Amino acid sequence: MRILYLDCSMGAAGDMLTAALVGLVDDPDGFISELNALNIPKVRFEKNTAVKCGISGTAVSVKIDGVEEGEHHHEHEHHHEHEHHHHSHTSMSNIEEIVAALDIPDRVKEHIIAVYGLIAEAESAAHGVSVEQIHFHEVGNLDAIADITAVCLLMDRIGADRIICSPIHVGYGTVECAHGVLPVPAPATAYILKGAPIYGGSIEGELCTPTGAALVRHFADDFGGMPLMTAERIGYGMGKRDFPAANCLRAMLGESADDNADEIAELSCNVDDMTAEEIGFAMGELLKAGAKDVYTLPVGMKKCRLGTVINVLCDTADREKMARLIFKHTSTIGIRENTCRRYVLNRTEDTVHTKYGDVGVKLSSGYGVQRVKYEYDDLARLAEEHGVSVGEVRRAAEEERK
Repeated sequence: MRILYLDCSMGAAGDMLTAALVGLVDDPDGFISELNALNIPKVRFEKNTAVKCGISGTAVSVKIDGVEEGEHHHEHEHHHEHEHHHHSHTSMSNIEEIVAALDIPDRVKEHIIAVYGLIAEAESAAHGVSVEQIHFHEVGNLDAIADITAVCLLMDRIGADRIICSPIHVGYGTVECAHGVLPVPAPATAYILKGAPIYGGSIEGELCTPTGAALVRHFADDFGGMPLMTAERIGYGMGKRDFPAANCLRAMLGESADDNADEIAELSCNVDDMTAEEIGFAMGELLKAGAKDVYTLPVGMKKCRLGTVINVLCDTADREKMARLIFKHTSTIGIRENTCRRYVLNRTEDTVHTKYGDVGVKLSSGYGVQRVKYEYDDLARLAEEHGVSVGEVRRAAEEERK
């Protein structure tokens, strides 16, 4: 499995993400030339080498009519409007028009618009106005559009199977913007990062901008420590400001050290006042929502009451969603959580053509074993249609696979 790990121990900003990811592609200079060939109005990308605390990395800047501005000072995008002169592209419709005109794949355009959707929702919540009324200030400017476009193109070019991000260092203190002096993280940034692990740390200043937050939140499959992986390429994206710690975002690309092992969350609760039908309904809702498995165990509880343990296995990124559904559909008042490392066989699917009809088959292999399982729904349907037993249809499928 191809894994991209983003180390955001010094926050995240659009230019830093661009610079870090550029370091992972085969031809960084050629990619910058490709970005300039997109002809985003008045925009030009420049790549340089930068050093922070003795670490050499890449700095990517965006110039509008030859002037660098906006997020590239690793500060909040919403500065006083009289300090800038590119404010014609501030609404979502303006942004969509610019993106639609770019000669890039449609899937990349969809990512760009989705990132802006996160920012719009956050601004709406922070300022108490509808999404349609949102004006993006500097995150709607051409340099921010350029950053978001660059990161979305790079993510598409890199093509990682899984993207994991570290807990995000957001800094502390205050930041001055068009609306006044705001606390760090700024309200929009805090809204975007709801549910993600963040921390203030000991460095004063805004380390994570709304654009950086939205890009990370959109692309990250999970947040946590670096997984067991073999790193093949490492990119350092440098910020403009100097801090006591190296002001950089590090991206590491490589292969999972064990493609057949991953982490899974186990949520469990005890109930003693639900009917079997109610428990069955809850199980169905959890499975429909994406749980990997849901199963129950009979237990004896306090005061000799008979009860049921409901166990839910899910992706670690779905823990909060599953916990909400457990509280919604069961009578429990508490949920236990464990993170488990699991080993799984490689799985593929095929179809067997029998004299009774087509039967789906699931093939599993790895760790020195091979397993075959025929799709029961297909076996039962064909058995009923032809007036034969399920076993007879299965034997016909087995004969065809020999």
